[in-house]
Amino acid sequence: MKEISRGRFLRDSAALLAFLSGYLNSFSESFGKENAGMLQRTVHSSGEKIPAIGLGTWQTMDVFSDSPELASLREVWSEFIRSGGGVVDSSPMYGRSEEIVGLLSSESSAADKKRIFYATKVWIRGESAGKAQIDSSFRKFGTDKIDLFQIHNLVDTHIHLKTLRELQTEGRIRYVGLTHYVSSAFSEMEKIAKSERIEFLQIPYSIVTREAENRILPFAESNGISVLINRPFEEGELFRRVKGKTLPEYFREWDCESFGQAFLKFILSNTAVTCAIPATSKLSHLRDNLKAGLGRLPAGKDREEFKKRLLREL
Repeated sequence: MKEISRGRFLRDSAALLAFLSGYLNSFSESFGKENAGMLQRTVHSSGEKIPAIGLGTWQTMDVFSDSPELASLREVWSEFIRSGGGVVDSSPMYGRSEEIVGLLSSESSAADKKRIFYATKVWIRGESAGKAQIDSSFRKFGTDKIDLFQIHNLVDTHIHLKTLRELQTEGRIRYVGLTHYVSSAFSEMEKIAKSERIEFLQIPYSIVTREAENRILPFAESNGISVLINRPFEEGELFRRVKGKTLPEYFREWDCESFGQAFLKFILSNTAVTCAIPATSKLSHLRDNLKAGLGRLPAGKDREEFKKRLLREL
């Protein structure tokens, strides 16, 4: 057996220790991320971190303030904030949703209020009408500052952009965005975002609606635009497709306990996505949604395999 010099032994030992140290540090960092709280994503224009699972309000919060349904919404709201949520998206198009968000937030503690990331929209034609609607949103939310104001479905975009820029300069709103619910609007959204300073886009994206992957998501990522995802469950259609099925064991490797979590983890596994905003009025559904922001996410080849297996279940 060939003898190894003392110098070589020390050099090889040092190299091995350096390798092990780097490996363990990497493992520790990865393990820590996978086992920490809610996944946070960065708002590109500011560096701010926001939770990757938010709360939509379409239909679910369009109730009267004295409605019996408000009791379950209070439970959902309290659990959402307590569990690390924060991004709440609404619109004047959603009936009484803004008012209910304002009511629920008014009942929250001062500490919980600080966690709320208010997002809403302007959805009307004309400058004066737009200003009146925007003022109404502030009143309904019961706040003097709204984090994200979006132009809903690109209605009178350039008129409302002027108003929103003025409010941004005054410090009343922090970010400006564009929204749409159909993929055919992506080219127009991209065109506007190339000529205007747009900080957020809100678009449809799911395991079965993946047109966003072709252009708008890469565009947003390369241009430092944050992205909210609406209709992540295709308005419940995805659950109807898997009704009666058991989630295959494979998805548990990615910390999925339900199809709902798998649907959301597919969305979040795209690094261009900042936050998904599923809407619900049921506490059990909310808890399930929030768990998608915990644990591992597939990447690279694993993401492709994840997608193929999930599509097979549909």
